[in-house]
Amino acid sequence: MNFFDQWLERLRSRRDRLVADPRFQRWALKNPFTRPLARRGARAGLDLAAGFVYSQVLVACVQLKLLDALRDGPLGVDALAPRLALSEAATRRLLEAAASLNLIERRGGGYGLGLLGAAFAGNRAALMIVEHQPLLYADLTDPVALLRQEKRGRLADYWPYSDGDTPETLSAQQVAPYSAFMAATQPMVAQEALDAFDISRHRRVLDIGGGEGVFLTAAAARAPHLQLALFDLPAVAARAKVRLEEAGLLARTEIHGGDFLNDALPEGADVATLIRIVHDHDDASALKLLRNVRKALAPGATLLIIEGMSGVKGAEPLDAYYGFYTLAMGRGEPRRVEEIEALLRESGFGKFRLLRNALPMLASILVAEAV
Repeated sequence: MNFFDQWLERLRSRRDRLVADPRFQRWALKNPFTRPLARRGARAGLDLAAGFVYSQVLVACVQLKLLDALRDGPLGVDALAPRLALSEAATRRLLEAAASLNLIERRGGGYGLGLLGAAFAGNRAALMIVEHQPLLYADLTDPVALLRQEKRGRLADYWPYSDGDTPETLSAQQVAPYSAFMAATQPMVAQEALDAFDISRHRRVLDIGGGEGVFLTAAAARAPHLQLALFDLPAVAARAKVRLEEAGLLARTEIHGGDFLNDALPEGADVATLIRIVHDHDDASALKLLRNVRKALAPGATLLIIEGMSGVKGAEPLDAYYGFYTLAMGRGEPRRVEEIEALLRESGFGKFRLLRNALPMLASILVAEAV
């Protein structure tokens, strides 16, 4: 540690002692110059302490279809209570809680959608993510036990490939829940990626771990000439075949079933995609996957890694969310861009570019070239 770093650390230590002092906290709230900052800090502390309750209010609104009920306009407690199957007292309690979070707002004698609630109501994929969260919340009832690996997370059962040695043997029944969930939420990520990356410059795309083909369907709409290929577990690939046939894309698509860690991937693509895949794996498995991808690509071909990444401006809370989500899932971890690049470099990729996109909290897009 150089002199400047030592000086900076001493300054931070002094700051920490000062801020931790109750007398300083009271002074900061009384002082007109420091009061706004102190209040923001107090509010941030409240949000951290009460955040789990906030999330449960949102889950209740989604599960009870409250946001759907208000899409056509404001309603009163007397009209909402029977629709929600709640007493009027419970309905009023939920409405007041939701109003405090800007999910709804008071309008005249009733309640209508708030700005945040309207955004949720218009995004079915986001609503599905909210409905999925109770699985994670159940695993987080004892976060210390989860950190000490004293309990198995329910998410590990939801994602059955996460702790299996032979994921390619999973049945259609086993993959159905998570496959449907990924298909329902993938459009948001697909549009984000395709807005940032011009897929029409390529002739053939291979989506590895491509699920039910949602990304390929979106890419095909952007580039009518694009040839499509998908690789996923056999039971998932079968679901993709049905969806792509319904979309009229089966004639321009090759579908392959297998284990992308151990089976050879189809060759011939000039762009490959890994969407919400790498952060599901530990370093050893991620490295194995990336090396397998590199074998399938010719020099100069492009690889897109599309997922939430740590350290990206606008996506700072992802370390908390994905850190504990992957812990409950049983494997994987959030990574910084430079950590992903290190794995890519070791696998035979280079010339990295992190694309600018509108919602890095949803996903970031890292471009690499096979060298």
